[in-house]
Amino acid sequence: MKISADRLLLFGATGDLARRMLLPSLCALDADGLLSENLRIIGTARSEMTDQEFRQLAREALETFLPAERRGGMANFLNRLSYQALDATTLEGFDALAEKVGPSTSADADGGLAIFLSTAPSLFGPTIAGLQHAGLTGDHVRIGLEKPLGTDLESSCAINDAVAEAFSEDRIFRIDHYLGKETVQNLLALRFANILFEPIWNSNYIEHVQITVAETVGLESRVAYYDDSGALRDMVQNHMLQLLALVAMEPPTSFDATAVRDEKVKVLRALRKVEAGETVTGQYRAGAIGGQAVPGYDDELGKDSDTETFVAIKAHVDNWRWKGVPFYLRTGKRLPERVTEIVVKFRCVPHSIFDATGSGLNPNQLLIGIQPEENITLSLMAKVPGLGTDGVRLREVPLEITMPDAFVGQHRRIAYERLLLDLIDADQTLFVRRDEVEAQWQWVDAIRAAWEAAGTKPKTYTAGSWGPSAAIALAERDGVSWHE
Repeated sequence: MKISADRLLLFGATGDLARRMLLPSLCALDADGLLSENLRIIGTARSEMTDQEFRQLAREALETFLPAERRGGMANFLNRLSYQALDATTLEGFDALAEKVGPSTSADADGGLAIFLSTAPSLFGPTIAGLQHAGLTGDHVRIGLEKPLGTDLESSCAINDAVAEAFSEDRIFRIDHYLGKETVQNLLALRFANILFEPIWNSNYIEHVQITVAETVGLESRVAYYDDSGALRDMVQNHMLQLLALVAMEPPTSFDATAVRDEKVKVLRALRKVEAGETVTGQYRAGAIGGQAVPGYDDELGKDSDTETFVAIKAHVDNWRWKGVPFYLRTGKRLPERVTEIVVKFRCVPHSIFDATGSGLNPNQLLIGIQPEENITLSLMAKVPGLGTDGVRLREVPLEITMPDAFVGQHRRIAYERLLLDLIDADQTLFVRRDEVEAQWQWVDAIRAAWEAAGTKPKTYTAGSWGPSAAIALAERDGVSWHE
């Protein structure tokens, strides 16, 4: 039986993720009346800090990162907070943490404890051991794991094995914050709540799919992590493959954790092994973003590096629905725009009755914008109004749903709001299962092995451009142009 948590334990509570995302998300949930009255939130990190000092840190974070209209009842939220310093490498500190967490105050004697674990991968093992030592891994304790969960399949399995020693799979919540975004969830609604798309959602009608995750930023505060990771591990292995799975999955029997994740993992296991020639890697050099000069990757890093900051991949899902349909994936740093989008390009009509009029027909296209704008646009061909002797003239016009306009008065929520609420309520639907993670790593590890075998090195591209020219050629060989 699922039991809603009455205590939430945040590891890394003084870090950047907590200040920017977690604390603002929890405060917004509280303001909307979505947190139970008896929920207590305990923060822990290395820093020595009193409860009052932690509340002051939280107040400053909320005033910086949460819009003023969403801070209603902030005083009530801050009163929920308490803090316990912890050195996760020593077991002794966990006894004090357990005392701070305390027993459940729920009417259910067992209560429920939700743990959000955002630490360096090297601390996963010691942290799990400490939680076991302190008795914080019981049947009604669940744990949310923030990435990175390893750097390859082997290290990911080691982390998952350590967590599995203390928590059963139904109590492990692996977080991919993209799954908390409204438009990503809307992809499921678009596909499975509307009859018109499913009959044509296959290789008979769809020519190709593009998924782009573009960033304008460089390394910022992620220097050490990113140089060990690169674009393939940082973005493709998790976010982009999850988006691909949602686009390509079969209809689940219901909207619950098991049914949805069963269908996603089938897609991930059907991914064809990618050859080195079906990928392009790049690394940005000095250029300009938004009219401002920015340094190259090596300049930011302070040393020479072969880490890729851009990757483009031509992928295939080898099953009946998608056989022969290429999925073009592209992600990179220091690109011209910050944008995450999915483009579904449909095939041309089999025969045009308008050829004699000189009106060219563009294939229909479905654009799903995830960030920064949340919108859905379907491009259709329509007749240009007017009379004339030259027959019917056609033009492409968009049917567009802009989410803020369609749902006036609804807050634009932080992705972590949904994920934290589901962690508290023990709903795993928007979290990643272990077999998904392992299928993703198997595919990504094979790409890295192909790069190493071929001696592939990143091609340079100028900051502010859309990556190496070879990425354009990767698509244009098939007569495809990237959507920009």
